[in-house]
Amino acid sequence: MNTNVELVFQRKSIGLGKRKQAIARVFLVPGNGNLIINKVPGEKYLQYNATYLNKIWSPIKQLNLDNQYDIIVLVNGGGLTGQTDAIRLGVARLLCQMNPENRSILKPFGFLTRDARIKERKKYGLRKARKAPQYSKR
Repeated sequence: MNTNVELVFQRKSIGLGKRKQAIARVFLVPGNGNLIINKVPGEKYLQYNATYLNKIWSPIKQLNLDNQYDIIVLVNGGGLTGQTDAIRLGVARLLCQMNPENRSILKPFGFLTRDARIKERKKYGLRKARKAPQYSKR
């Protein structure tokens, strides 16, 4: 398996997905529907959360390519939700890169839209971005 993984990472076809602080590099390999995230089985990495798993597989299911590809991901930064959304974007972008006709199918479902919402910066005089110190009238 290690040699197979090394061959995959040398290819030019990388789907890059970002969400909040999470950055995911996605590789699609012909296989039988396995998910590997950071060299760990996907189910274990995502703590067996069905919502996260369905979100990652949704672009592939929409194209009826179930059990034809293995997804191998290198992801860092953020939490599980942000990482999951980053992986989904990376998978969708990679599917469009492989076959440009897939774009018209995936775009209406919002799989190709990068969610640009990020954490607001902290302002001086405040505790967080908007939380002010407690006001005392007297």
